[in-house]
Amino acid sequence: MKPFCFGIDVGGTTIKLGCFRTDGTLLEKWEVPTRLEEGGKYIIPDAVKEVKAKMLSLGIGREEVQGVGIGVPGPVNDAGEVSRAVNLHWGYKNLVQEMEELLDMPVKAGNDANVAALGEMWQGAAKGCRNLIMVTLGTGVGGGIIVNGKIIAGTHGAAGEIGHACVEPSETERCNCGNYGCLEQMAAATGIVRLANKELEQSDEDSLLRKEKVTAKSVFDAYKQDDALASRVVRRFGEYLGNALAIFSCVVDPERIVIGGGVSKAGEVLISVIEPYFRRDAFPACKNIPIVLATLGNDAGIYGTAKLVLD
Repeated sequence: MKPFCFGIDVGGTTIKLGCFRTDGTLLEKWEVPTRLEEGGKYIIPDAVKEVKAKMLSLGIGREEVQGVGIGVPGPVNDAGEVSRAVNLHWGYKNLVQEMEELLDMPVKAGNDANVAALGEMWQGAAKGCRNLIMVTLGTGVGGGIIVNGKIIAGTHGAAGEIGHACVEPSETERCNCGNYGCLEQMAAATGIVRLANKELEQSDEDSLLRKEKVTAKSVFDAYKQDDALASRVVRRFGEYLGNALAIFSCVVDPERIVIGGGVSKAGEVLISVIEPYFRRDAFPACKNIPIVLATLGNDAGIYGTAKLVLD
């Protein structure tokens, strides 16, 4: 195996890049702005330019690079084709083909949440595991499923879209995906705010949440201070997510469930509100699956995309 590889994690704001040794050692990481103008046509050329510049500065020849992995916020099929990536202003794109032509080296591509799960399995909270579910709780709810050490992408690259499982059939507001009652509407940072605002509108109850702008962080901070209204919101969040994870667990039977994303910064209190509902609803053989916080943070994507090219 060649000694070096690169991982790229494309987000709507920045492109994160990492240069790795193939044993998992991160040599350097950096990021550049994501240029979304003109249908996102500069994103791939910018990423390629950064990889080439880093190879030059570190004195790495093309013959020493195992390959380049890239993760994007959208479904990616096994051929490395993106059907649509709304946050990047992309329609259909043959991502792997385009990058291989520009780099003249092997490229592999995956969905950003899937590769984050792979990163946590390789060098993070699920190191040593071969089967896991990862949920990323941020502006939306992402998911990644690893079985026997491999990402499960599915026919359309949409496997692991945990955030769009229907958990509230009576919901009347539409999710960004077009459906109703998705987990994302209840468990994303925006979903937690939505649940809190509904509680605030439905009562005159005194609450710390009436004294500042409502955010997912402020809801959990108020919960930690035993605020009754915030506690109801957090328990509802915990029940929606715990139940959804129980359902996915009886399909995947993971060794570990990893929780990442910005909301996970709430810490162990997050696990404490999810676990009771997960244990209540999980299939008996799955009830004791550990639920843990991710450890790689914003680096999970670059670790996971680097790992893509090593498998």
